[in-house]
Amino acid sequence: MSRNPAPDAPWWARAARPARPVPPVAPMVRAALAMAVALAAGVLVHRVDLGVFAGLGAMHATMNDRVEPVRLRARRIATAVSASALGMLLGTTLQHLQAGALALGAALTVTAFVSGALSATGPRGSAAGLLLLVSAALGSGMPLPHPWWAAAPMMPAGAALVLLLGLPPYGRRTPRADPVARALAAAYDALGRMLADLGTPRGAASRQVLTARLNQLQDMLPPPRHPHPGQPVYRAALAATEAATGLLWAWRPVPPEVAAVPGRLARAVERGGGEVAVPGWAPDTPSRRALDAALRAAADTVAGREAVLGTAPVPPPDPWRLRVRLVSPGAARYGARLALCIAVGAAVTAALPLSKDYWVPMTIAFVLKPDLGSVFLRAVSRSVGTVLGVAVTAAVLAPAVGPWALVAIAALCVALLPYATAAHYGLNTVVMTPMALVLLQLGGQDGAAEFRPRVLDTVLASAIVLLFGYLLWPERPRHRIEPRLLTATTALRAYLGSVAQRDSPEPHAEVWLRRTAYRALADARAEVEQGLAEPPPAGRLAAEWLPATAALERLSGAVAAFAAQRRYGGRVPDQAEVERVGRALDELAAAARAHRPPTRAAARPTRPHDPTRSALGRAADELDTLLAGTRGGTRP
Repeated sequence: MSRNPAPDAPWWARAARPARPVPPVAPMVRAALAMAVALAAGVLVHRVDLGVFAGLGAMHATMNDRVEPVRLRARRIATAVSASALGMLLGTTLQHLQAGALALGAALTVTAFVSGALSATGPRGSAAGLLLLVSAALGSGMPLPHPWWAAAPMMPAGAALVLLLGLPPYGRRTPRADPVARALAAAYDALGRMLADLGTPRGAASRQVLTARLNQLQDMLPPPRHPHPGQPVYRAALAATEAATGLLWAWRPVPPEVAAVPGRLARAVERGGGEVAVPGWAPDTPSRRALDAALRAAADTVAGREAVLGTAPVPPPDPWRLRVRLVSPGAARYGARLALCIAVGAAVTAALPLSKDYWVPMTIAFVLKPDLGSVFLRAVSRSVGTVLGVAVTAAVLAPAVGPWALVAIAALCVALLPYATAAHYGLNTVVMTPMALVLLQLGGQDGAAEFRPRVLDTVLASAIVLLFGYLLWPERPRHRIEPRLLTATTALRAYLGSVAQRDSPEPHAEVWLRRTAYRALADARAEVEQGLAEPPPAGRLAAEWLPATAALERLSGAVAAFAAQRRYGGRVPDQAEVERVGRALDELAAAARAHRPPTRAAARPTRPHDPTRSALGRAADELDTLLAGTRGGTRP
């Protein structure tokens, strides 16, 4: 579990504080076994040169290993490792042909542009783009095996070990072993915590945790052509989440026995089903009646009975979405940004006498990943982590160690990688540096001789990224925060329009418009939190957008409360109120496009909302308070 710093914590405290995730035991064990088998096989048959590349494949598969259904896990690993093998083939081909510095730099620059464009298409594209460039850089400088072309096919062989070790055992599986069932249970547990925190200052943070659990669950569920028994239970959770979000906005708690129901639903999901009793209480507001109906529907679905959810199946993915994002302006900007840094790195490595000129472009590829966190933080963490990692490696390799000891050290390092990655990027680097140096030692090079050059190369690469990809690059943090806010504003506008339709109080598409809006708000919040971990002016700009982000999150709760008023309170939409909120959203979107954060924060309520008053009217008042400073067109 992560522990967030205080809201007013300085940027350096946010940047340095690691998360505290639960150790992912299964991926850690798989990683250690796969690395040990790959390297041990190479030692036993006296082909350590091939074993090293199989170990690299196991490491790259571990970087993309997740606790998720087999089909999704296999697709994720296969996509990433295929890109890695392609990059390795490109790099080893250039080295085999003895490409000059100019040709090598040009090839890596083009690869960097493709890598950056891929990274803008989503999480899988990001992983594939990263490993494409990293492996191309490694292949251009690592000692080649015999035959030289065997390096690329050995990487999928090592990755296959990670994939096979994660397959479920033959025979009947228990619900507790199903990743989807565990994710469903985690979502219901988060819903229970949110219900318990209603009417307290902890409610907003609990809502963010619940949204993250639902996002993870949505990514796990198969497409509509592959029905899963967990889909009705998931849709019931979405209905309960809307009601709980409306209650959170209204500052209205529920009885403890009602807040305990989602926890019992979670335990039933883990058992594979069963009856869950919903207490007989007297819900006295529309949102409370909506929650009662949703919890009873969830209890029916968990017990295997039909339930009227008022929702539609998960919509199919848009086949054009990936292609549109691949050629989008954002993809081109990211590709150009990465290509520029790689080109500068290639020029610097050609001019300086570096012992391993592939280390600089490889480090640039790892550091310049704005979709994975603050570039500034990653650059500093990479440098500090490399120094610490080299110190650890020096202590480990100080005595003369044989190949079997090196195999054990590499297996231990890769086992720590899943936990270190989730905790902090600096810790990730501390783990990866010894592993890389140990692999070099196994490949026949003197790992101890590489300590000082690796630190210098890492600092050089991080400096290139900070200078050309961060400080001098014309794209500022507003291009990461403000587009997310624009997307969230658009999604909220669509959700509001669906709720406010006079002729259809609950269209089937509404649930997915709501899910899209909540997910967009979570993305916007993540970008702002990431910006807060950077030094000024980036951190100051992120802080200025924090009130607007919080206001949009509260607006989503107001729309949820208004939806409950329509369905369970008989309220007819007031078109003037709807248009007033719509105009406020338009003004906020215009402020984001003009890079003009609101200068005032809307006051949070301290007492429950009056259910006889329209939720939209109160939401419009809050937005007016937020936008009062921007309507004059100037900032103080």
